[in-house]
Amino acid sequence: MLERTVENHFVMRAKACDGEVRKLTYIGRRGAPDRLLVLPPGRVFFVELKRPGGPTKDHQLREHARLRGVGADVRVLDTIAAVDAFFSEVAS
Repeated sequence: MLERTVENHFVMRAKACDGEVRKLTYIGRRGAPDRLLVLPPGRVFFVELKRPGGPTKDHQLREHARLRGVGADVRVLDTIAAVDAFFSEVAS
């Protein structure tokens, strides 16, 4: 399974929950999570999407730690089942 398959499923589930999804890129910095998700009523998540079993690179782990250090909710999802479990958790 490709990463884009997991990512497309994530976007579909976000839209079904009336969420807003943005693709993230940083200028001049590496390690941005793939997506920013905002769910009503204003809950914000940074989401890194991977192919099943795909590794998270060191620079991504450092950025996730920085974001978590200031209280951000950062998730790494690597399967369709993980995406579904995430939305079951946060959509309730």
